[in-house]
Amino acid sequence: MRILKHRLTWPIAALLVLVLINTLSRASFLQVTTLNGEFHGSLIDILRNSAMLMLVALGMTVVIATRGIDLSVGAIMAVSGAVALTFIESSPTPGDLSTVAIGIVLGTLVALVLGAWNGFLVAVLGIQPIIATLVLMLAGRGIALLITSGKITTINSPPYRFMAQGYVFGLPFAFYVSIAAVVIIVLLERRTALGVLTEAVGINPVASRLAGVRSRGIIWGAYIASGALAGIAGILYSSNIMAADANNAGLFIELDAILAVVLGGTSLAGGKFSLAGTVIGVFTIQTLKTTITFIGVPPAITPVFMAVVVMIVVLVQSRRLRSGVARLVRSVRPTPPARPDLEVTP
Repeated sequence: MRILKHRLTWPIAALLVLVLINTLSRASFLQVTTLNGEFHGSLIDILRNSAMLMLVALGMTVVIATRGIDLSVGAIMAVSGAVALTFIESSPTPGDLSTVAIGIVLGTLVALVLGAWNGFLVAVLGIQPIIATLVLMLAGRGIALLITSGKITTINSPPYRFMAQGYVFGLPFAFYVSIAAVVIIVLLERRTALGVLTEAVGINPVASRLAGVRSRGIIWGAYIASGALAGIAGILYSSNIMAADANNAGLFIELDAILAVVLGGTSLAGGKFSLAGTVIGVFTIQTLKTTITFIGVPPAITPVFMAVVVMIVVLVQSRRLRSGVARLVRSVRPTPPARPDLEVTP
């Protein structure tokens, strides 16, 4: 069937299976309640908690589409949150909306500069993406610790808390931030020529350069976008805990982002990418974490359980594996006996 060959069929199927497992393990999973005009429930928690991963995964999708990788997004989150909270904490009016706005802008700008640095190393100096971003992955948390003087900076600022904990029209504000990011990236990558040029660079950067495509600028822009989105994710993380924790902010989120991108059907080899698949992959990862909590998996074996489930999902999505299984089924299927009335007599 044609629908089984669509790239989003199996990611959606995996997400629905996880939703079914959660529903069977806990009947209240699909229940949404209203309190003071705000929606609450497991589904709402997934929408809110997936906002940070959504931002990082969108940037990672664009980078991977250019045949790159960005391992520094977690460190950039730590730096962004450290810059924003340090500025707000040092201000005489930490609860003022203008102070919070300036802090958010500063944190995002610093993240954008760090993304530009990654892009410079990859696009201009020609350093391998995994090495170029590994440098900032290791140094970024040290930079964040320098900004916070080696301590966890805490603040009391209602406007800043609203970023991750506030509600608008009954839904978490963080969810609207992630939706806005999805819309902007989709408009840029799918409603302009930028998406086609990004895929061309990812498929064959040399051929695209010879065809007149400015591959250096496209690759540079991809890392800038990844850095900026990671910076906003860092703002949301620090807003959620109301502290700048350089050691734990965005820890291992780069792995979750890569998993979400791969689960969504984007190839790590670059070229063709799926933003819709990334969105589904993010919700799959977040729902999987909820599943682990609901079914009572011990924390010590949580990483193993998650790795096994992700491996199963990846194998199910493998076209080569499905083709091999189909050939095996056809080979063991008994051959129907010949009908005598259809035999041709010489």
